[in-house]
Amino acid sequence: MKDASRAALAGRGRALEYFTIGWNSLEGLIAVGSGMLAGSVSLVGFGVDSFIEVTSGAALLWRMSGDADHCERERREAMTLRVVGASFLALAAYVVYEASTNLWWQTRSDPSAVGIALALASLVAMPLLSRAKRRVARGLSSGAMHADARQTEFCTYLSAILLGGLVLNAVWQVWWADSVAALLMTPIIAREGIAALRGESCGCD
Repeated sequence: MKDASRAALAGRGRALEYFTIGWNSLEGLIAVGSGMLAGSVSLVGFGVDSFIEVTSGAALLWRMSGDADHCERERREAMTLRVVGASFLALAAYVVYEASTNLWWQTRSDPSAVGIALALASLVAMPLLSRAKRRVARGLSSGAMHADARQTEFCTYLSAILLGGLVLNAVWQVWWADSVAALLMTPIIAREGIAALRGESCGCD
């Protein structure tokens, strides 16, 4: 009975990861597309962050599949984490450069209703998803799922920052809001990168 319960929890965990990958893929496409149209650094950065998290989620999903021995899982996971961590840090550097340049030249992005709607949807979905992952992680005593739940929680913070910047720009025409929002995102993105490089994003089960 215990094995059946654990198998059910593992199945729920895989379903949550599939949902996360699908959500982040769609979120990334919408954010990058609307961000490029509006000239929004925060939207583009948010979208690229989503794509990087797809890679991280896929690595965790693969780890949960159990299709390789323990040593091979560890080796491949470590390699994936290095790529993910480096990608996050490169994204943080890009966002800092672009946002700082926009502030220097006082470049304002166009309002983006699509971006606002996306940020609102993410702000609602991410806490629910993080809570569901934590429940599974507790049931499985899974460090990997706990770490992934934390990463999903970080997305909530990014969504709130993104929403604030987009609304200030769209409603009150605060020209610097988008760039400042992007800069506020960078410590969170960089923290994800450092954690991945240390092997903390998809810890051992």
